[in-house]
Amino acid sequence: MADEFDQAALAFGDKGPLLGLDLGEKTIGVASCDPGRRVATPVETVRRTKFTADADRLRTLAKERAVVGFVLGLPRNMDGTEGARAQSTRAFARSLVKATGLPVALWDERLSTAAMDRDLIGLDTSRAKRAAKIDESAAAFILQGAIDRLTRRGA
Repeated sequence: MADEFDQAALAFGDKGPLLGLDLGEKTIGVASCDPGRRVATPVETVRRTKFTADADRLRTLAKERAVVGFVLGLPRNMDGTEGARAQSTRAFARSLVKATGLPVALWDERLSTAAMDRDLIGLDTSRAKRAAKIDESAAAFILQGAIDRLTRRGA
């Protein structure tokens, strides 16, 4: 998986902001990072409708932040295998590349939502606030893992 990510991430170049995406059935969590790729920050949660509308919103966010690519969480099973959700995510990634012209690298997202939910509970965040922020927080968790990997690779 890391090799697949590393290969795809070469298209990002050495600098420039990235958008991290946590793709769900009803929402897409979005996070961004600084041009130096040090810190991932939650941005928003996009309510999914049709792919065209979803891609338009992501393209707008990418343009506003001058991003050079997307990091998309790949939902693998705990044993590392890929099921229907992973295949759907791969299809979304292919379509997103066509719709935006920007590269997409897939990042193993196992446990990202669970980790962020635990963190938000630890901060004594209400259930309603957690529900509103969990997707974009998970996207930030995914993106942070990816940019940490890119930093280690570049060192």
